[in-house]
Amino acid sequence: MKVNSPLLKKIRSCTACKKFLPYPPKPVLNFSPHSKIIIIGQAPGIKVHQTGVPWNDASGDRLRDWMSVSKDEFYDTDLFGIVPMAFCYPGKGKSGDLPPRPECAELWMEKIFKNLTERRLVLLIGQYSQNYFLDDPQENLTERVKNWKSYLPDYFVLPHPSPRNNIWLKKNKWFEKKTLPDLKKQIKKALELT
Repeated sequence: MKVNSPLLKKIRSCTACKKFLPYPPKPVLNFSPHSKIIIIGQAPGIKVHQTGVPWNDASGDRLRDWMSVSKDEFYDTDLFGIVPMAFCYPGKGKSGDLPPRPECAELWMEKIFKNLTERRLVLLIGQYSQNYFLDDPQENLTERVKNWKSYLPDYFVLPHPSPRNNIWLKKNKWFEKKTLPDLKKQIKKALELT
């Protein structure tokens, strides 16, 4: 479901970081004031930039599998709000996409969160969102994910579901065995609350 609130309309016409991007700005995000779970990732990849559909790639497939939700549920803005740290594709770097541009979070994150009046859980996916929202810069991503319970009830921390993280997933088998079942429980709990 695509929502066209005045705030989303403003964001989707934003060109603040235009001079830094490899393509014309095309902000990709979606949320409504009713979104129960907010997904904060990094920035759209090239496929997402081309299609304009957030998490429309292998990372999104894995994320939906981790959460045990269908595509229909995932794109229902009454259930999920999708707000990356940067809304436009930042371009290619030496070992993957460039980091998210800081302009989006600086300009929009506070305004967006004021609009998310029914949020129950925020998924912080990857180091960029975790560094922005969490006040524990001494911890690395692996330690944060191991200690996910300490961030509840507001946040659930996750590694990025990108295929580029297959090595991390193989090294940290505990994640799939211990963390993912708990993630599914937290997702279900957040969506069932009335």
